[in-house]
Amino acid sequence: MMQLDDVIVAVSSAMGPAPRGIVRLSGPGSLELLAARFRFTSSAKPRSLQTGLLTVTGFTVPVPCDVYTFRSPNSATGQDTIELHTIGSQPIIDAIVADFLQAGARAAEPGEFTLRGFLAGKKNLPQAEAVLAVIHATSETDLKQALKQLAGGLTEPLAVIREDLLNLVADTEAALDFADEDLEFVSQPDTILRIAKALAHVTNVRRQLQQRTLTNRAIRVVLVGEPNAGKSSLFNALMGEERAIVSDLAGTTRDVISAFLNLDGLQVELLDTAGWQQAHSIIEEQAQELGRSASDTAQLVLHCVTVDGAVVVPMTSEMLRVQTKVDEESDDHLAVSIHRPHSIDQLKNVLRARAAELAQPALAPSHVRCQHHVEEAITHLRSAHAQAVHGDPPELLALSLRAALDALGAMTGAIYTNDLLDGIFSRFCIGK
Repeated sequence: MMQLDDVIVAVSSAMGPAPRGIVRLSGPGSLELLAARFRFTSSAKPRSLQTGLLTVTGFTVPVPCDVYTFRSPNSATGQDTIELHTIGSQPIIDAIVADFLQAGARAAEPGEFTLRGFLAGKKNLPQAEAVLAVIHATSETDLKQALKQLAGGLTEPLAVIREDLLNLVADTEAALDFADEDLEFVSQPDTILRIAKALAHVTNVRRQLQQRTLTNRAIRVVLVGEPNAGKSSLFNALMGEERAIVSDLAGTTRDVISAFLNLDGLQVELLDTAGWQQAHSIIEEQAQELGRSASDTAQLVLHCVTVDGAVVVPMTSEMLRVQTKVDEESDDHLAVSIHRPHSIDQLKNVLRARAAELAQPALAPSHVRCQHHVEEAITHLRSAHAQAVHGDPPELLALSLRAALDALGAMTGAIYTNDLLDGIFSRFCIGK
């Protein structure tokens, strides 16, 4: 674990020229380091905006600067925290950071500001991870999900349940301590009801997590290959309707034809392109260029080939080679025929699996981690429910309940290891 009682400093704005650059400090002694170099021109008040001039080594005149002061413990890190907003010139920003390092501050580690907030109880672990998801959101959907998680939407529903389970464990273990007494701390029906309530809530959280791992953005899948490789026929078969013109004549497809395919809730934008061939006219050249452009923007390319007309092209991770017009039965899910509907269904399953991988938000570490812990909690709560229904010994019930609590605690960050924190916060940029 890194040291947490010193002053850390880092650039909190994007690199490069900008109207404004931000330098952040946090830790005991931050205000003293600032006072040595900053002259206020406005009255200083906690958590208020202060304007003034900052003395910077190497510059003959002070630099105009706005200072936001957040006093401990009412700050994002739980410590005295300062944000310096000044001219977004990289040499100025670098010189300011260098001055604070020379004065005794330490360069912040990746994610250390958020880590200090987590350790101070300002955020739980999913909320801390949501900071990273907000930074790297690439769509409005991703941003909304990250902001909802940052606001506690993922873990707040579990807070009341976890507290009730803690009380239930206390009641169950108290009954063990007074086994010889004629005392009932919690009845069997009440125990069953409370476990069932917890199980319902945790199952609902699992459903929410499963929904959040999929994005509303359609995954672009493009069909490519030589003329008469069966692209348009495969396009129609996947869509379940005649959308593209099919002909034995080579070069029938000139334009890019697109349609949206729903694969069990996953949206796929399917595109049919002109066959690869030498262009002999302006129209054919335009068709080839449209096909190349569609392939360049695709997240997945289906290279359609026939048994006797395969074209060897370099395979990439974004490409699947589909063998078309294979009328004989085959166990290969990428060997298809429009005359074998089952083979089309198999290809759809392959597409759905690949689309699900591509639809995963690029940086949402809490999803996988939380799903694992939620599954653990559900397993242990089901065991506890069965034990309560069958009147099993309270020792077994207490063990199952504690195991469920540990899983929920690991999800929210009430239980954590240094390796886990390192794995999460090392993904952050320096100033966050």
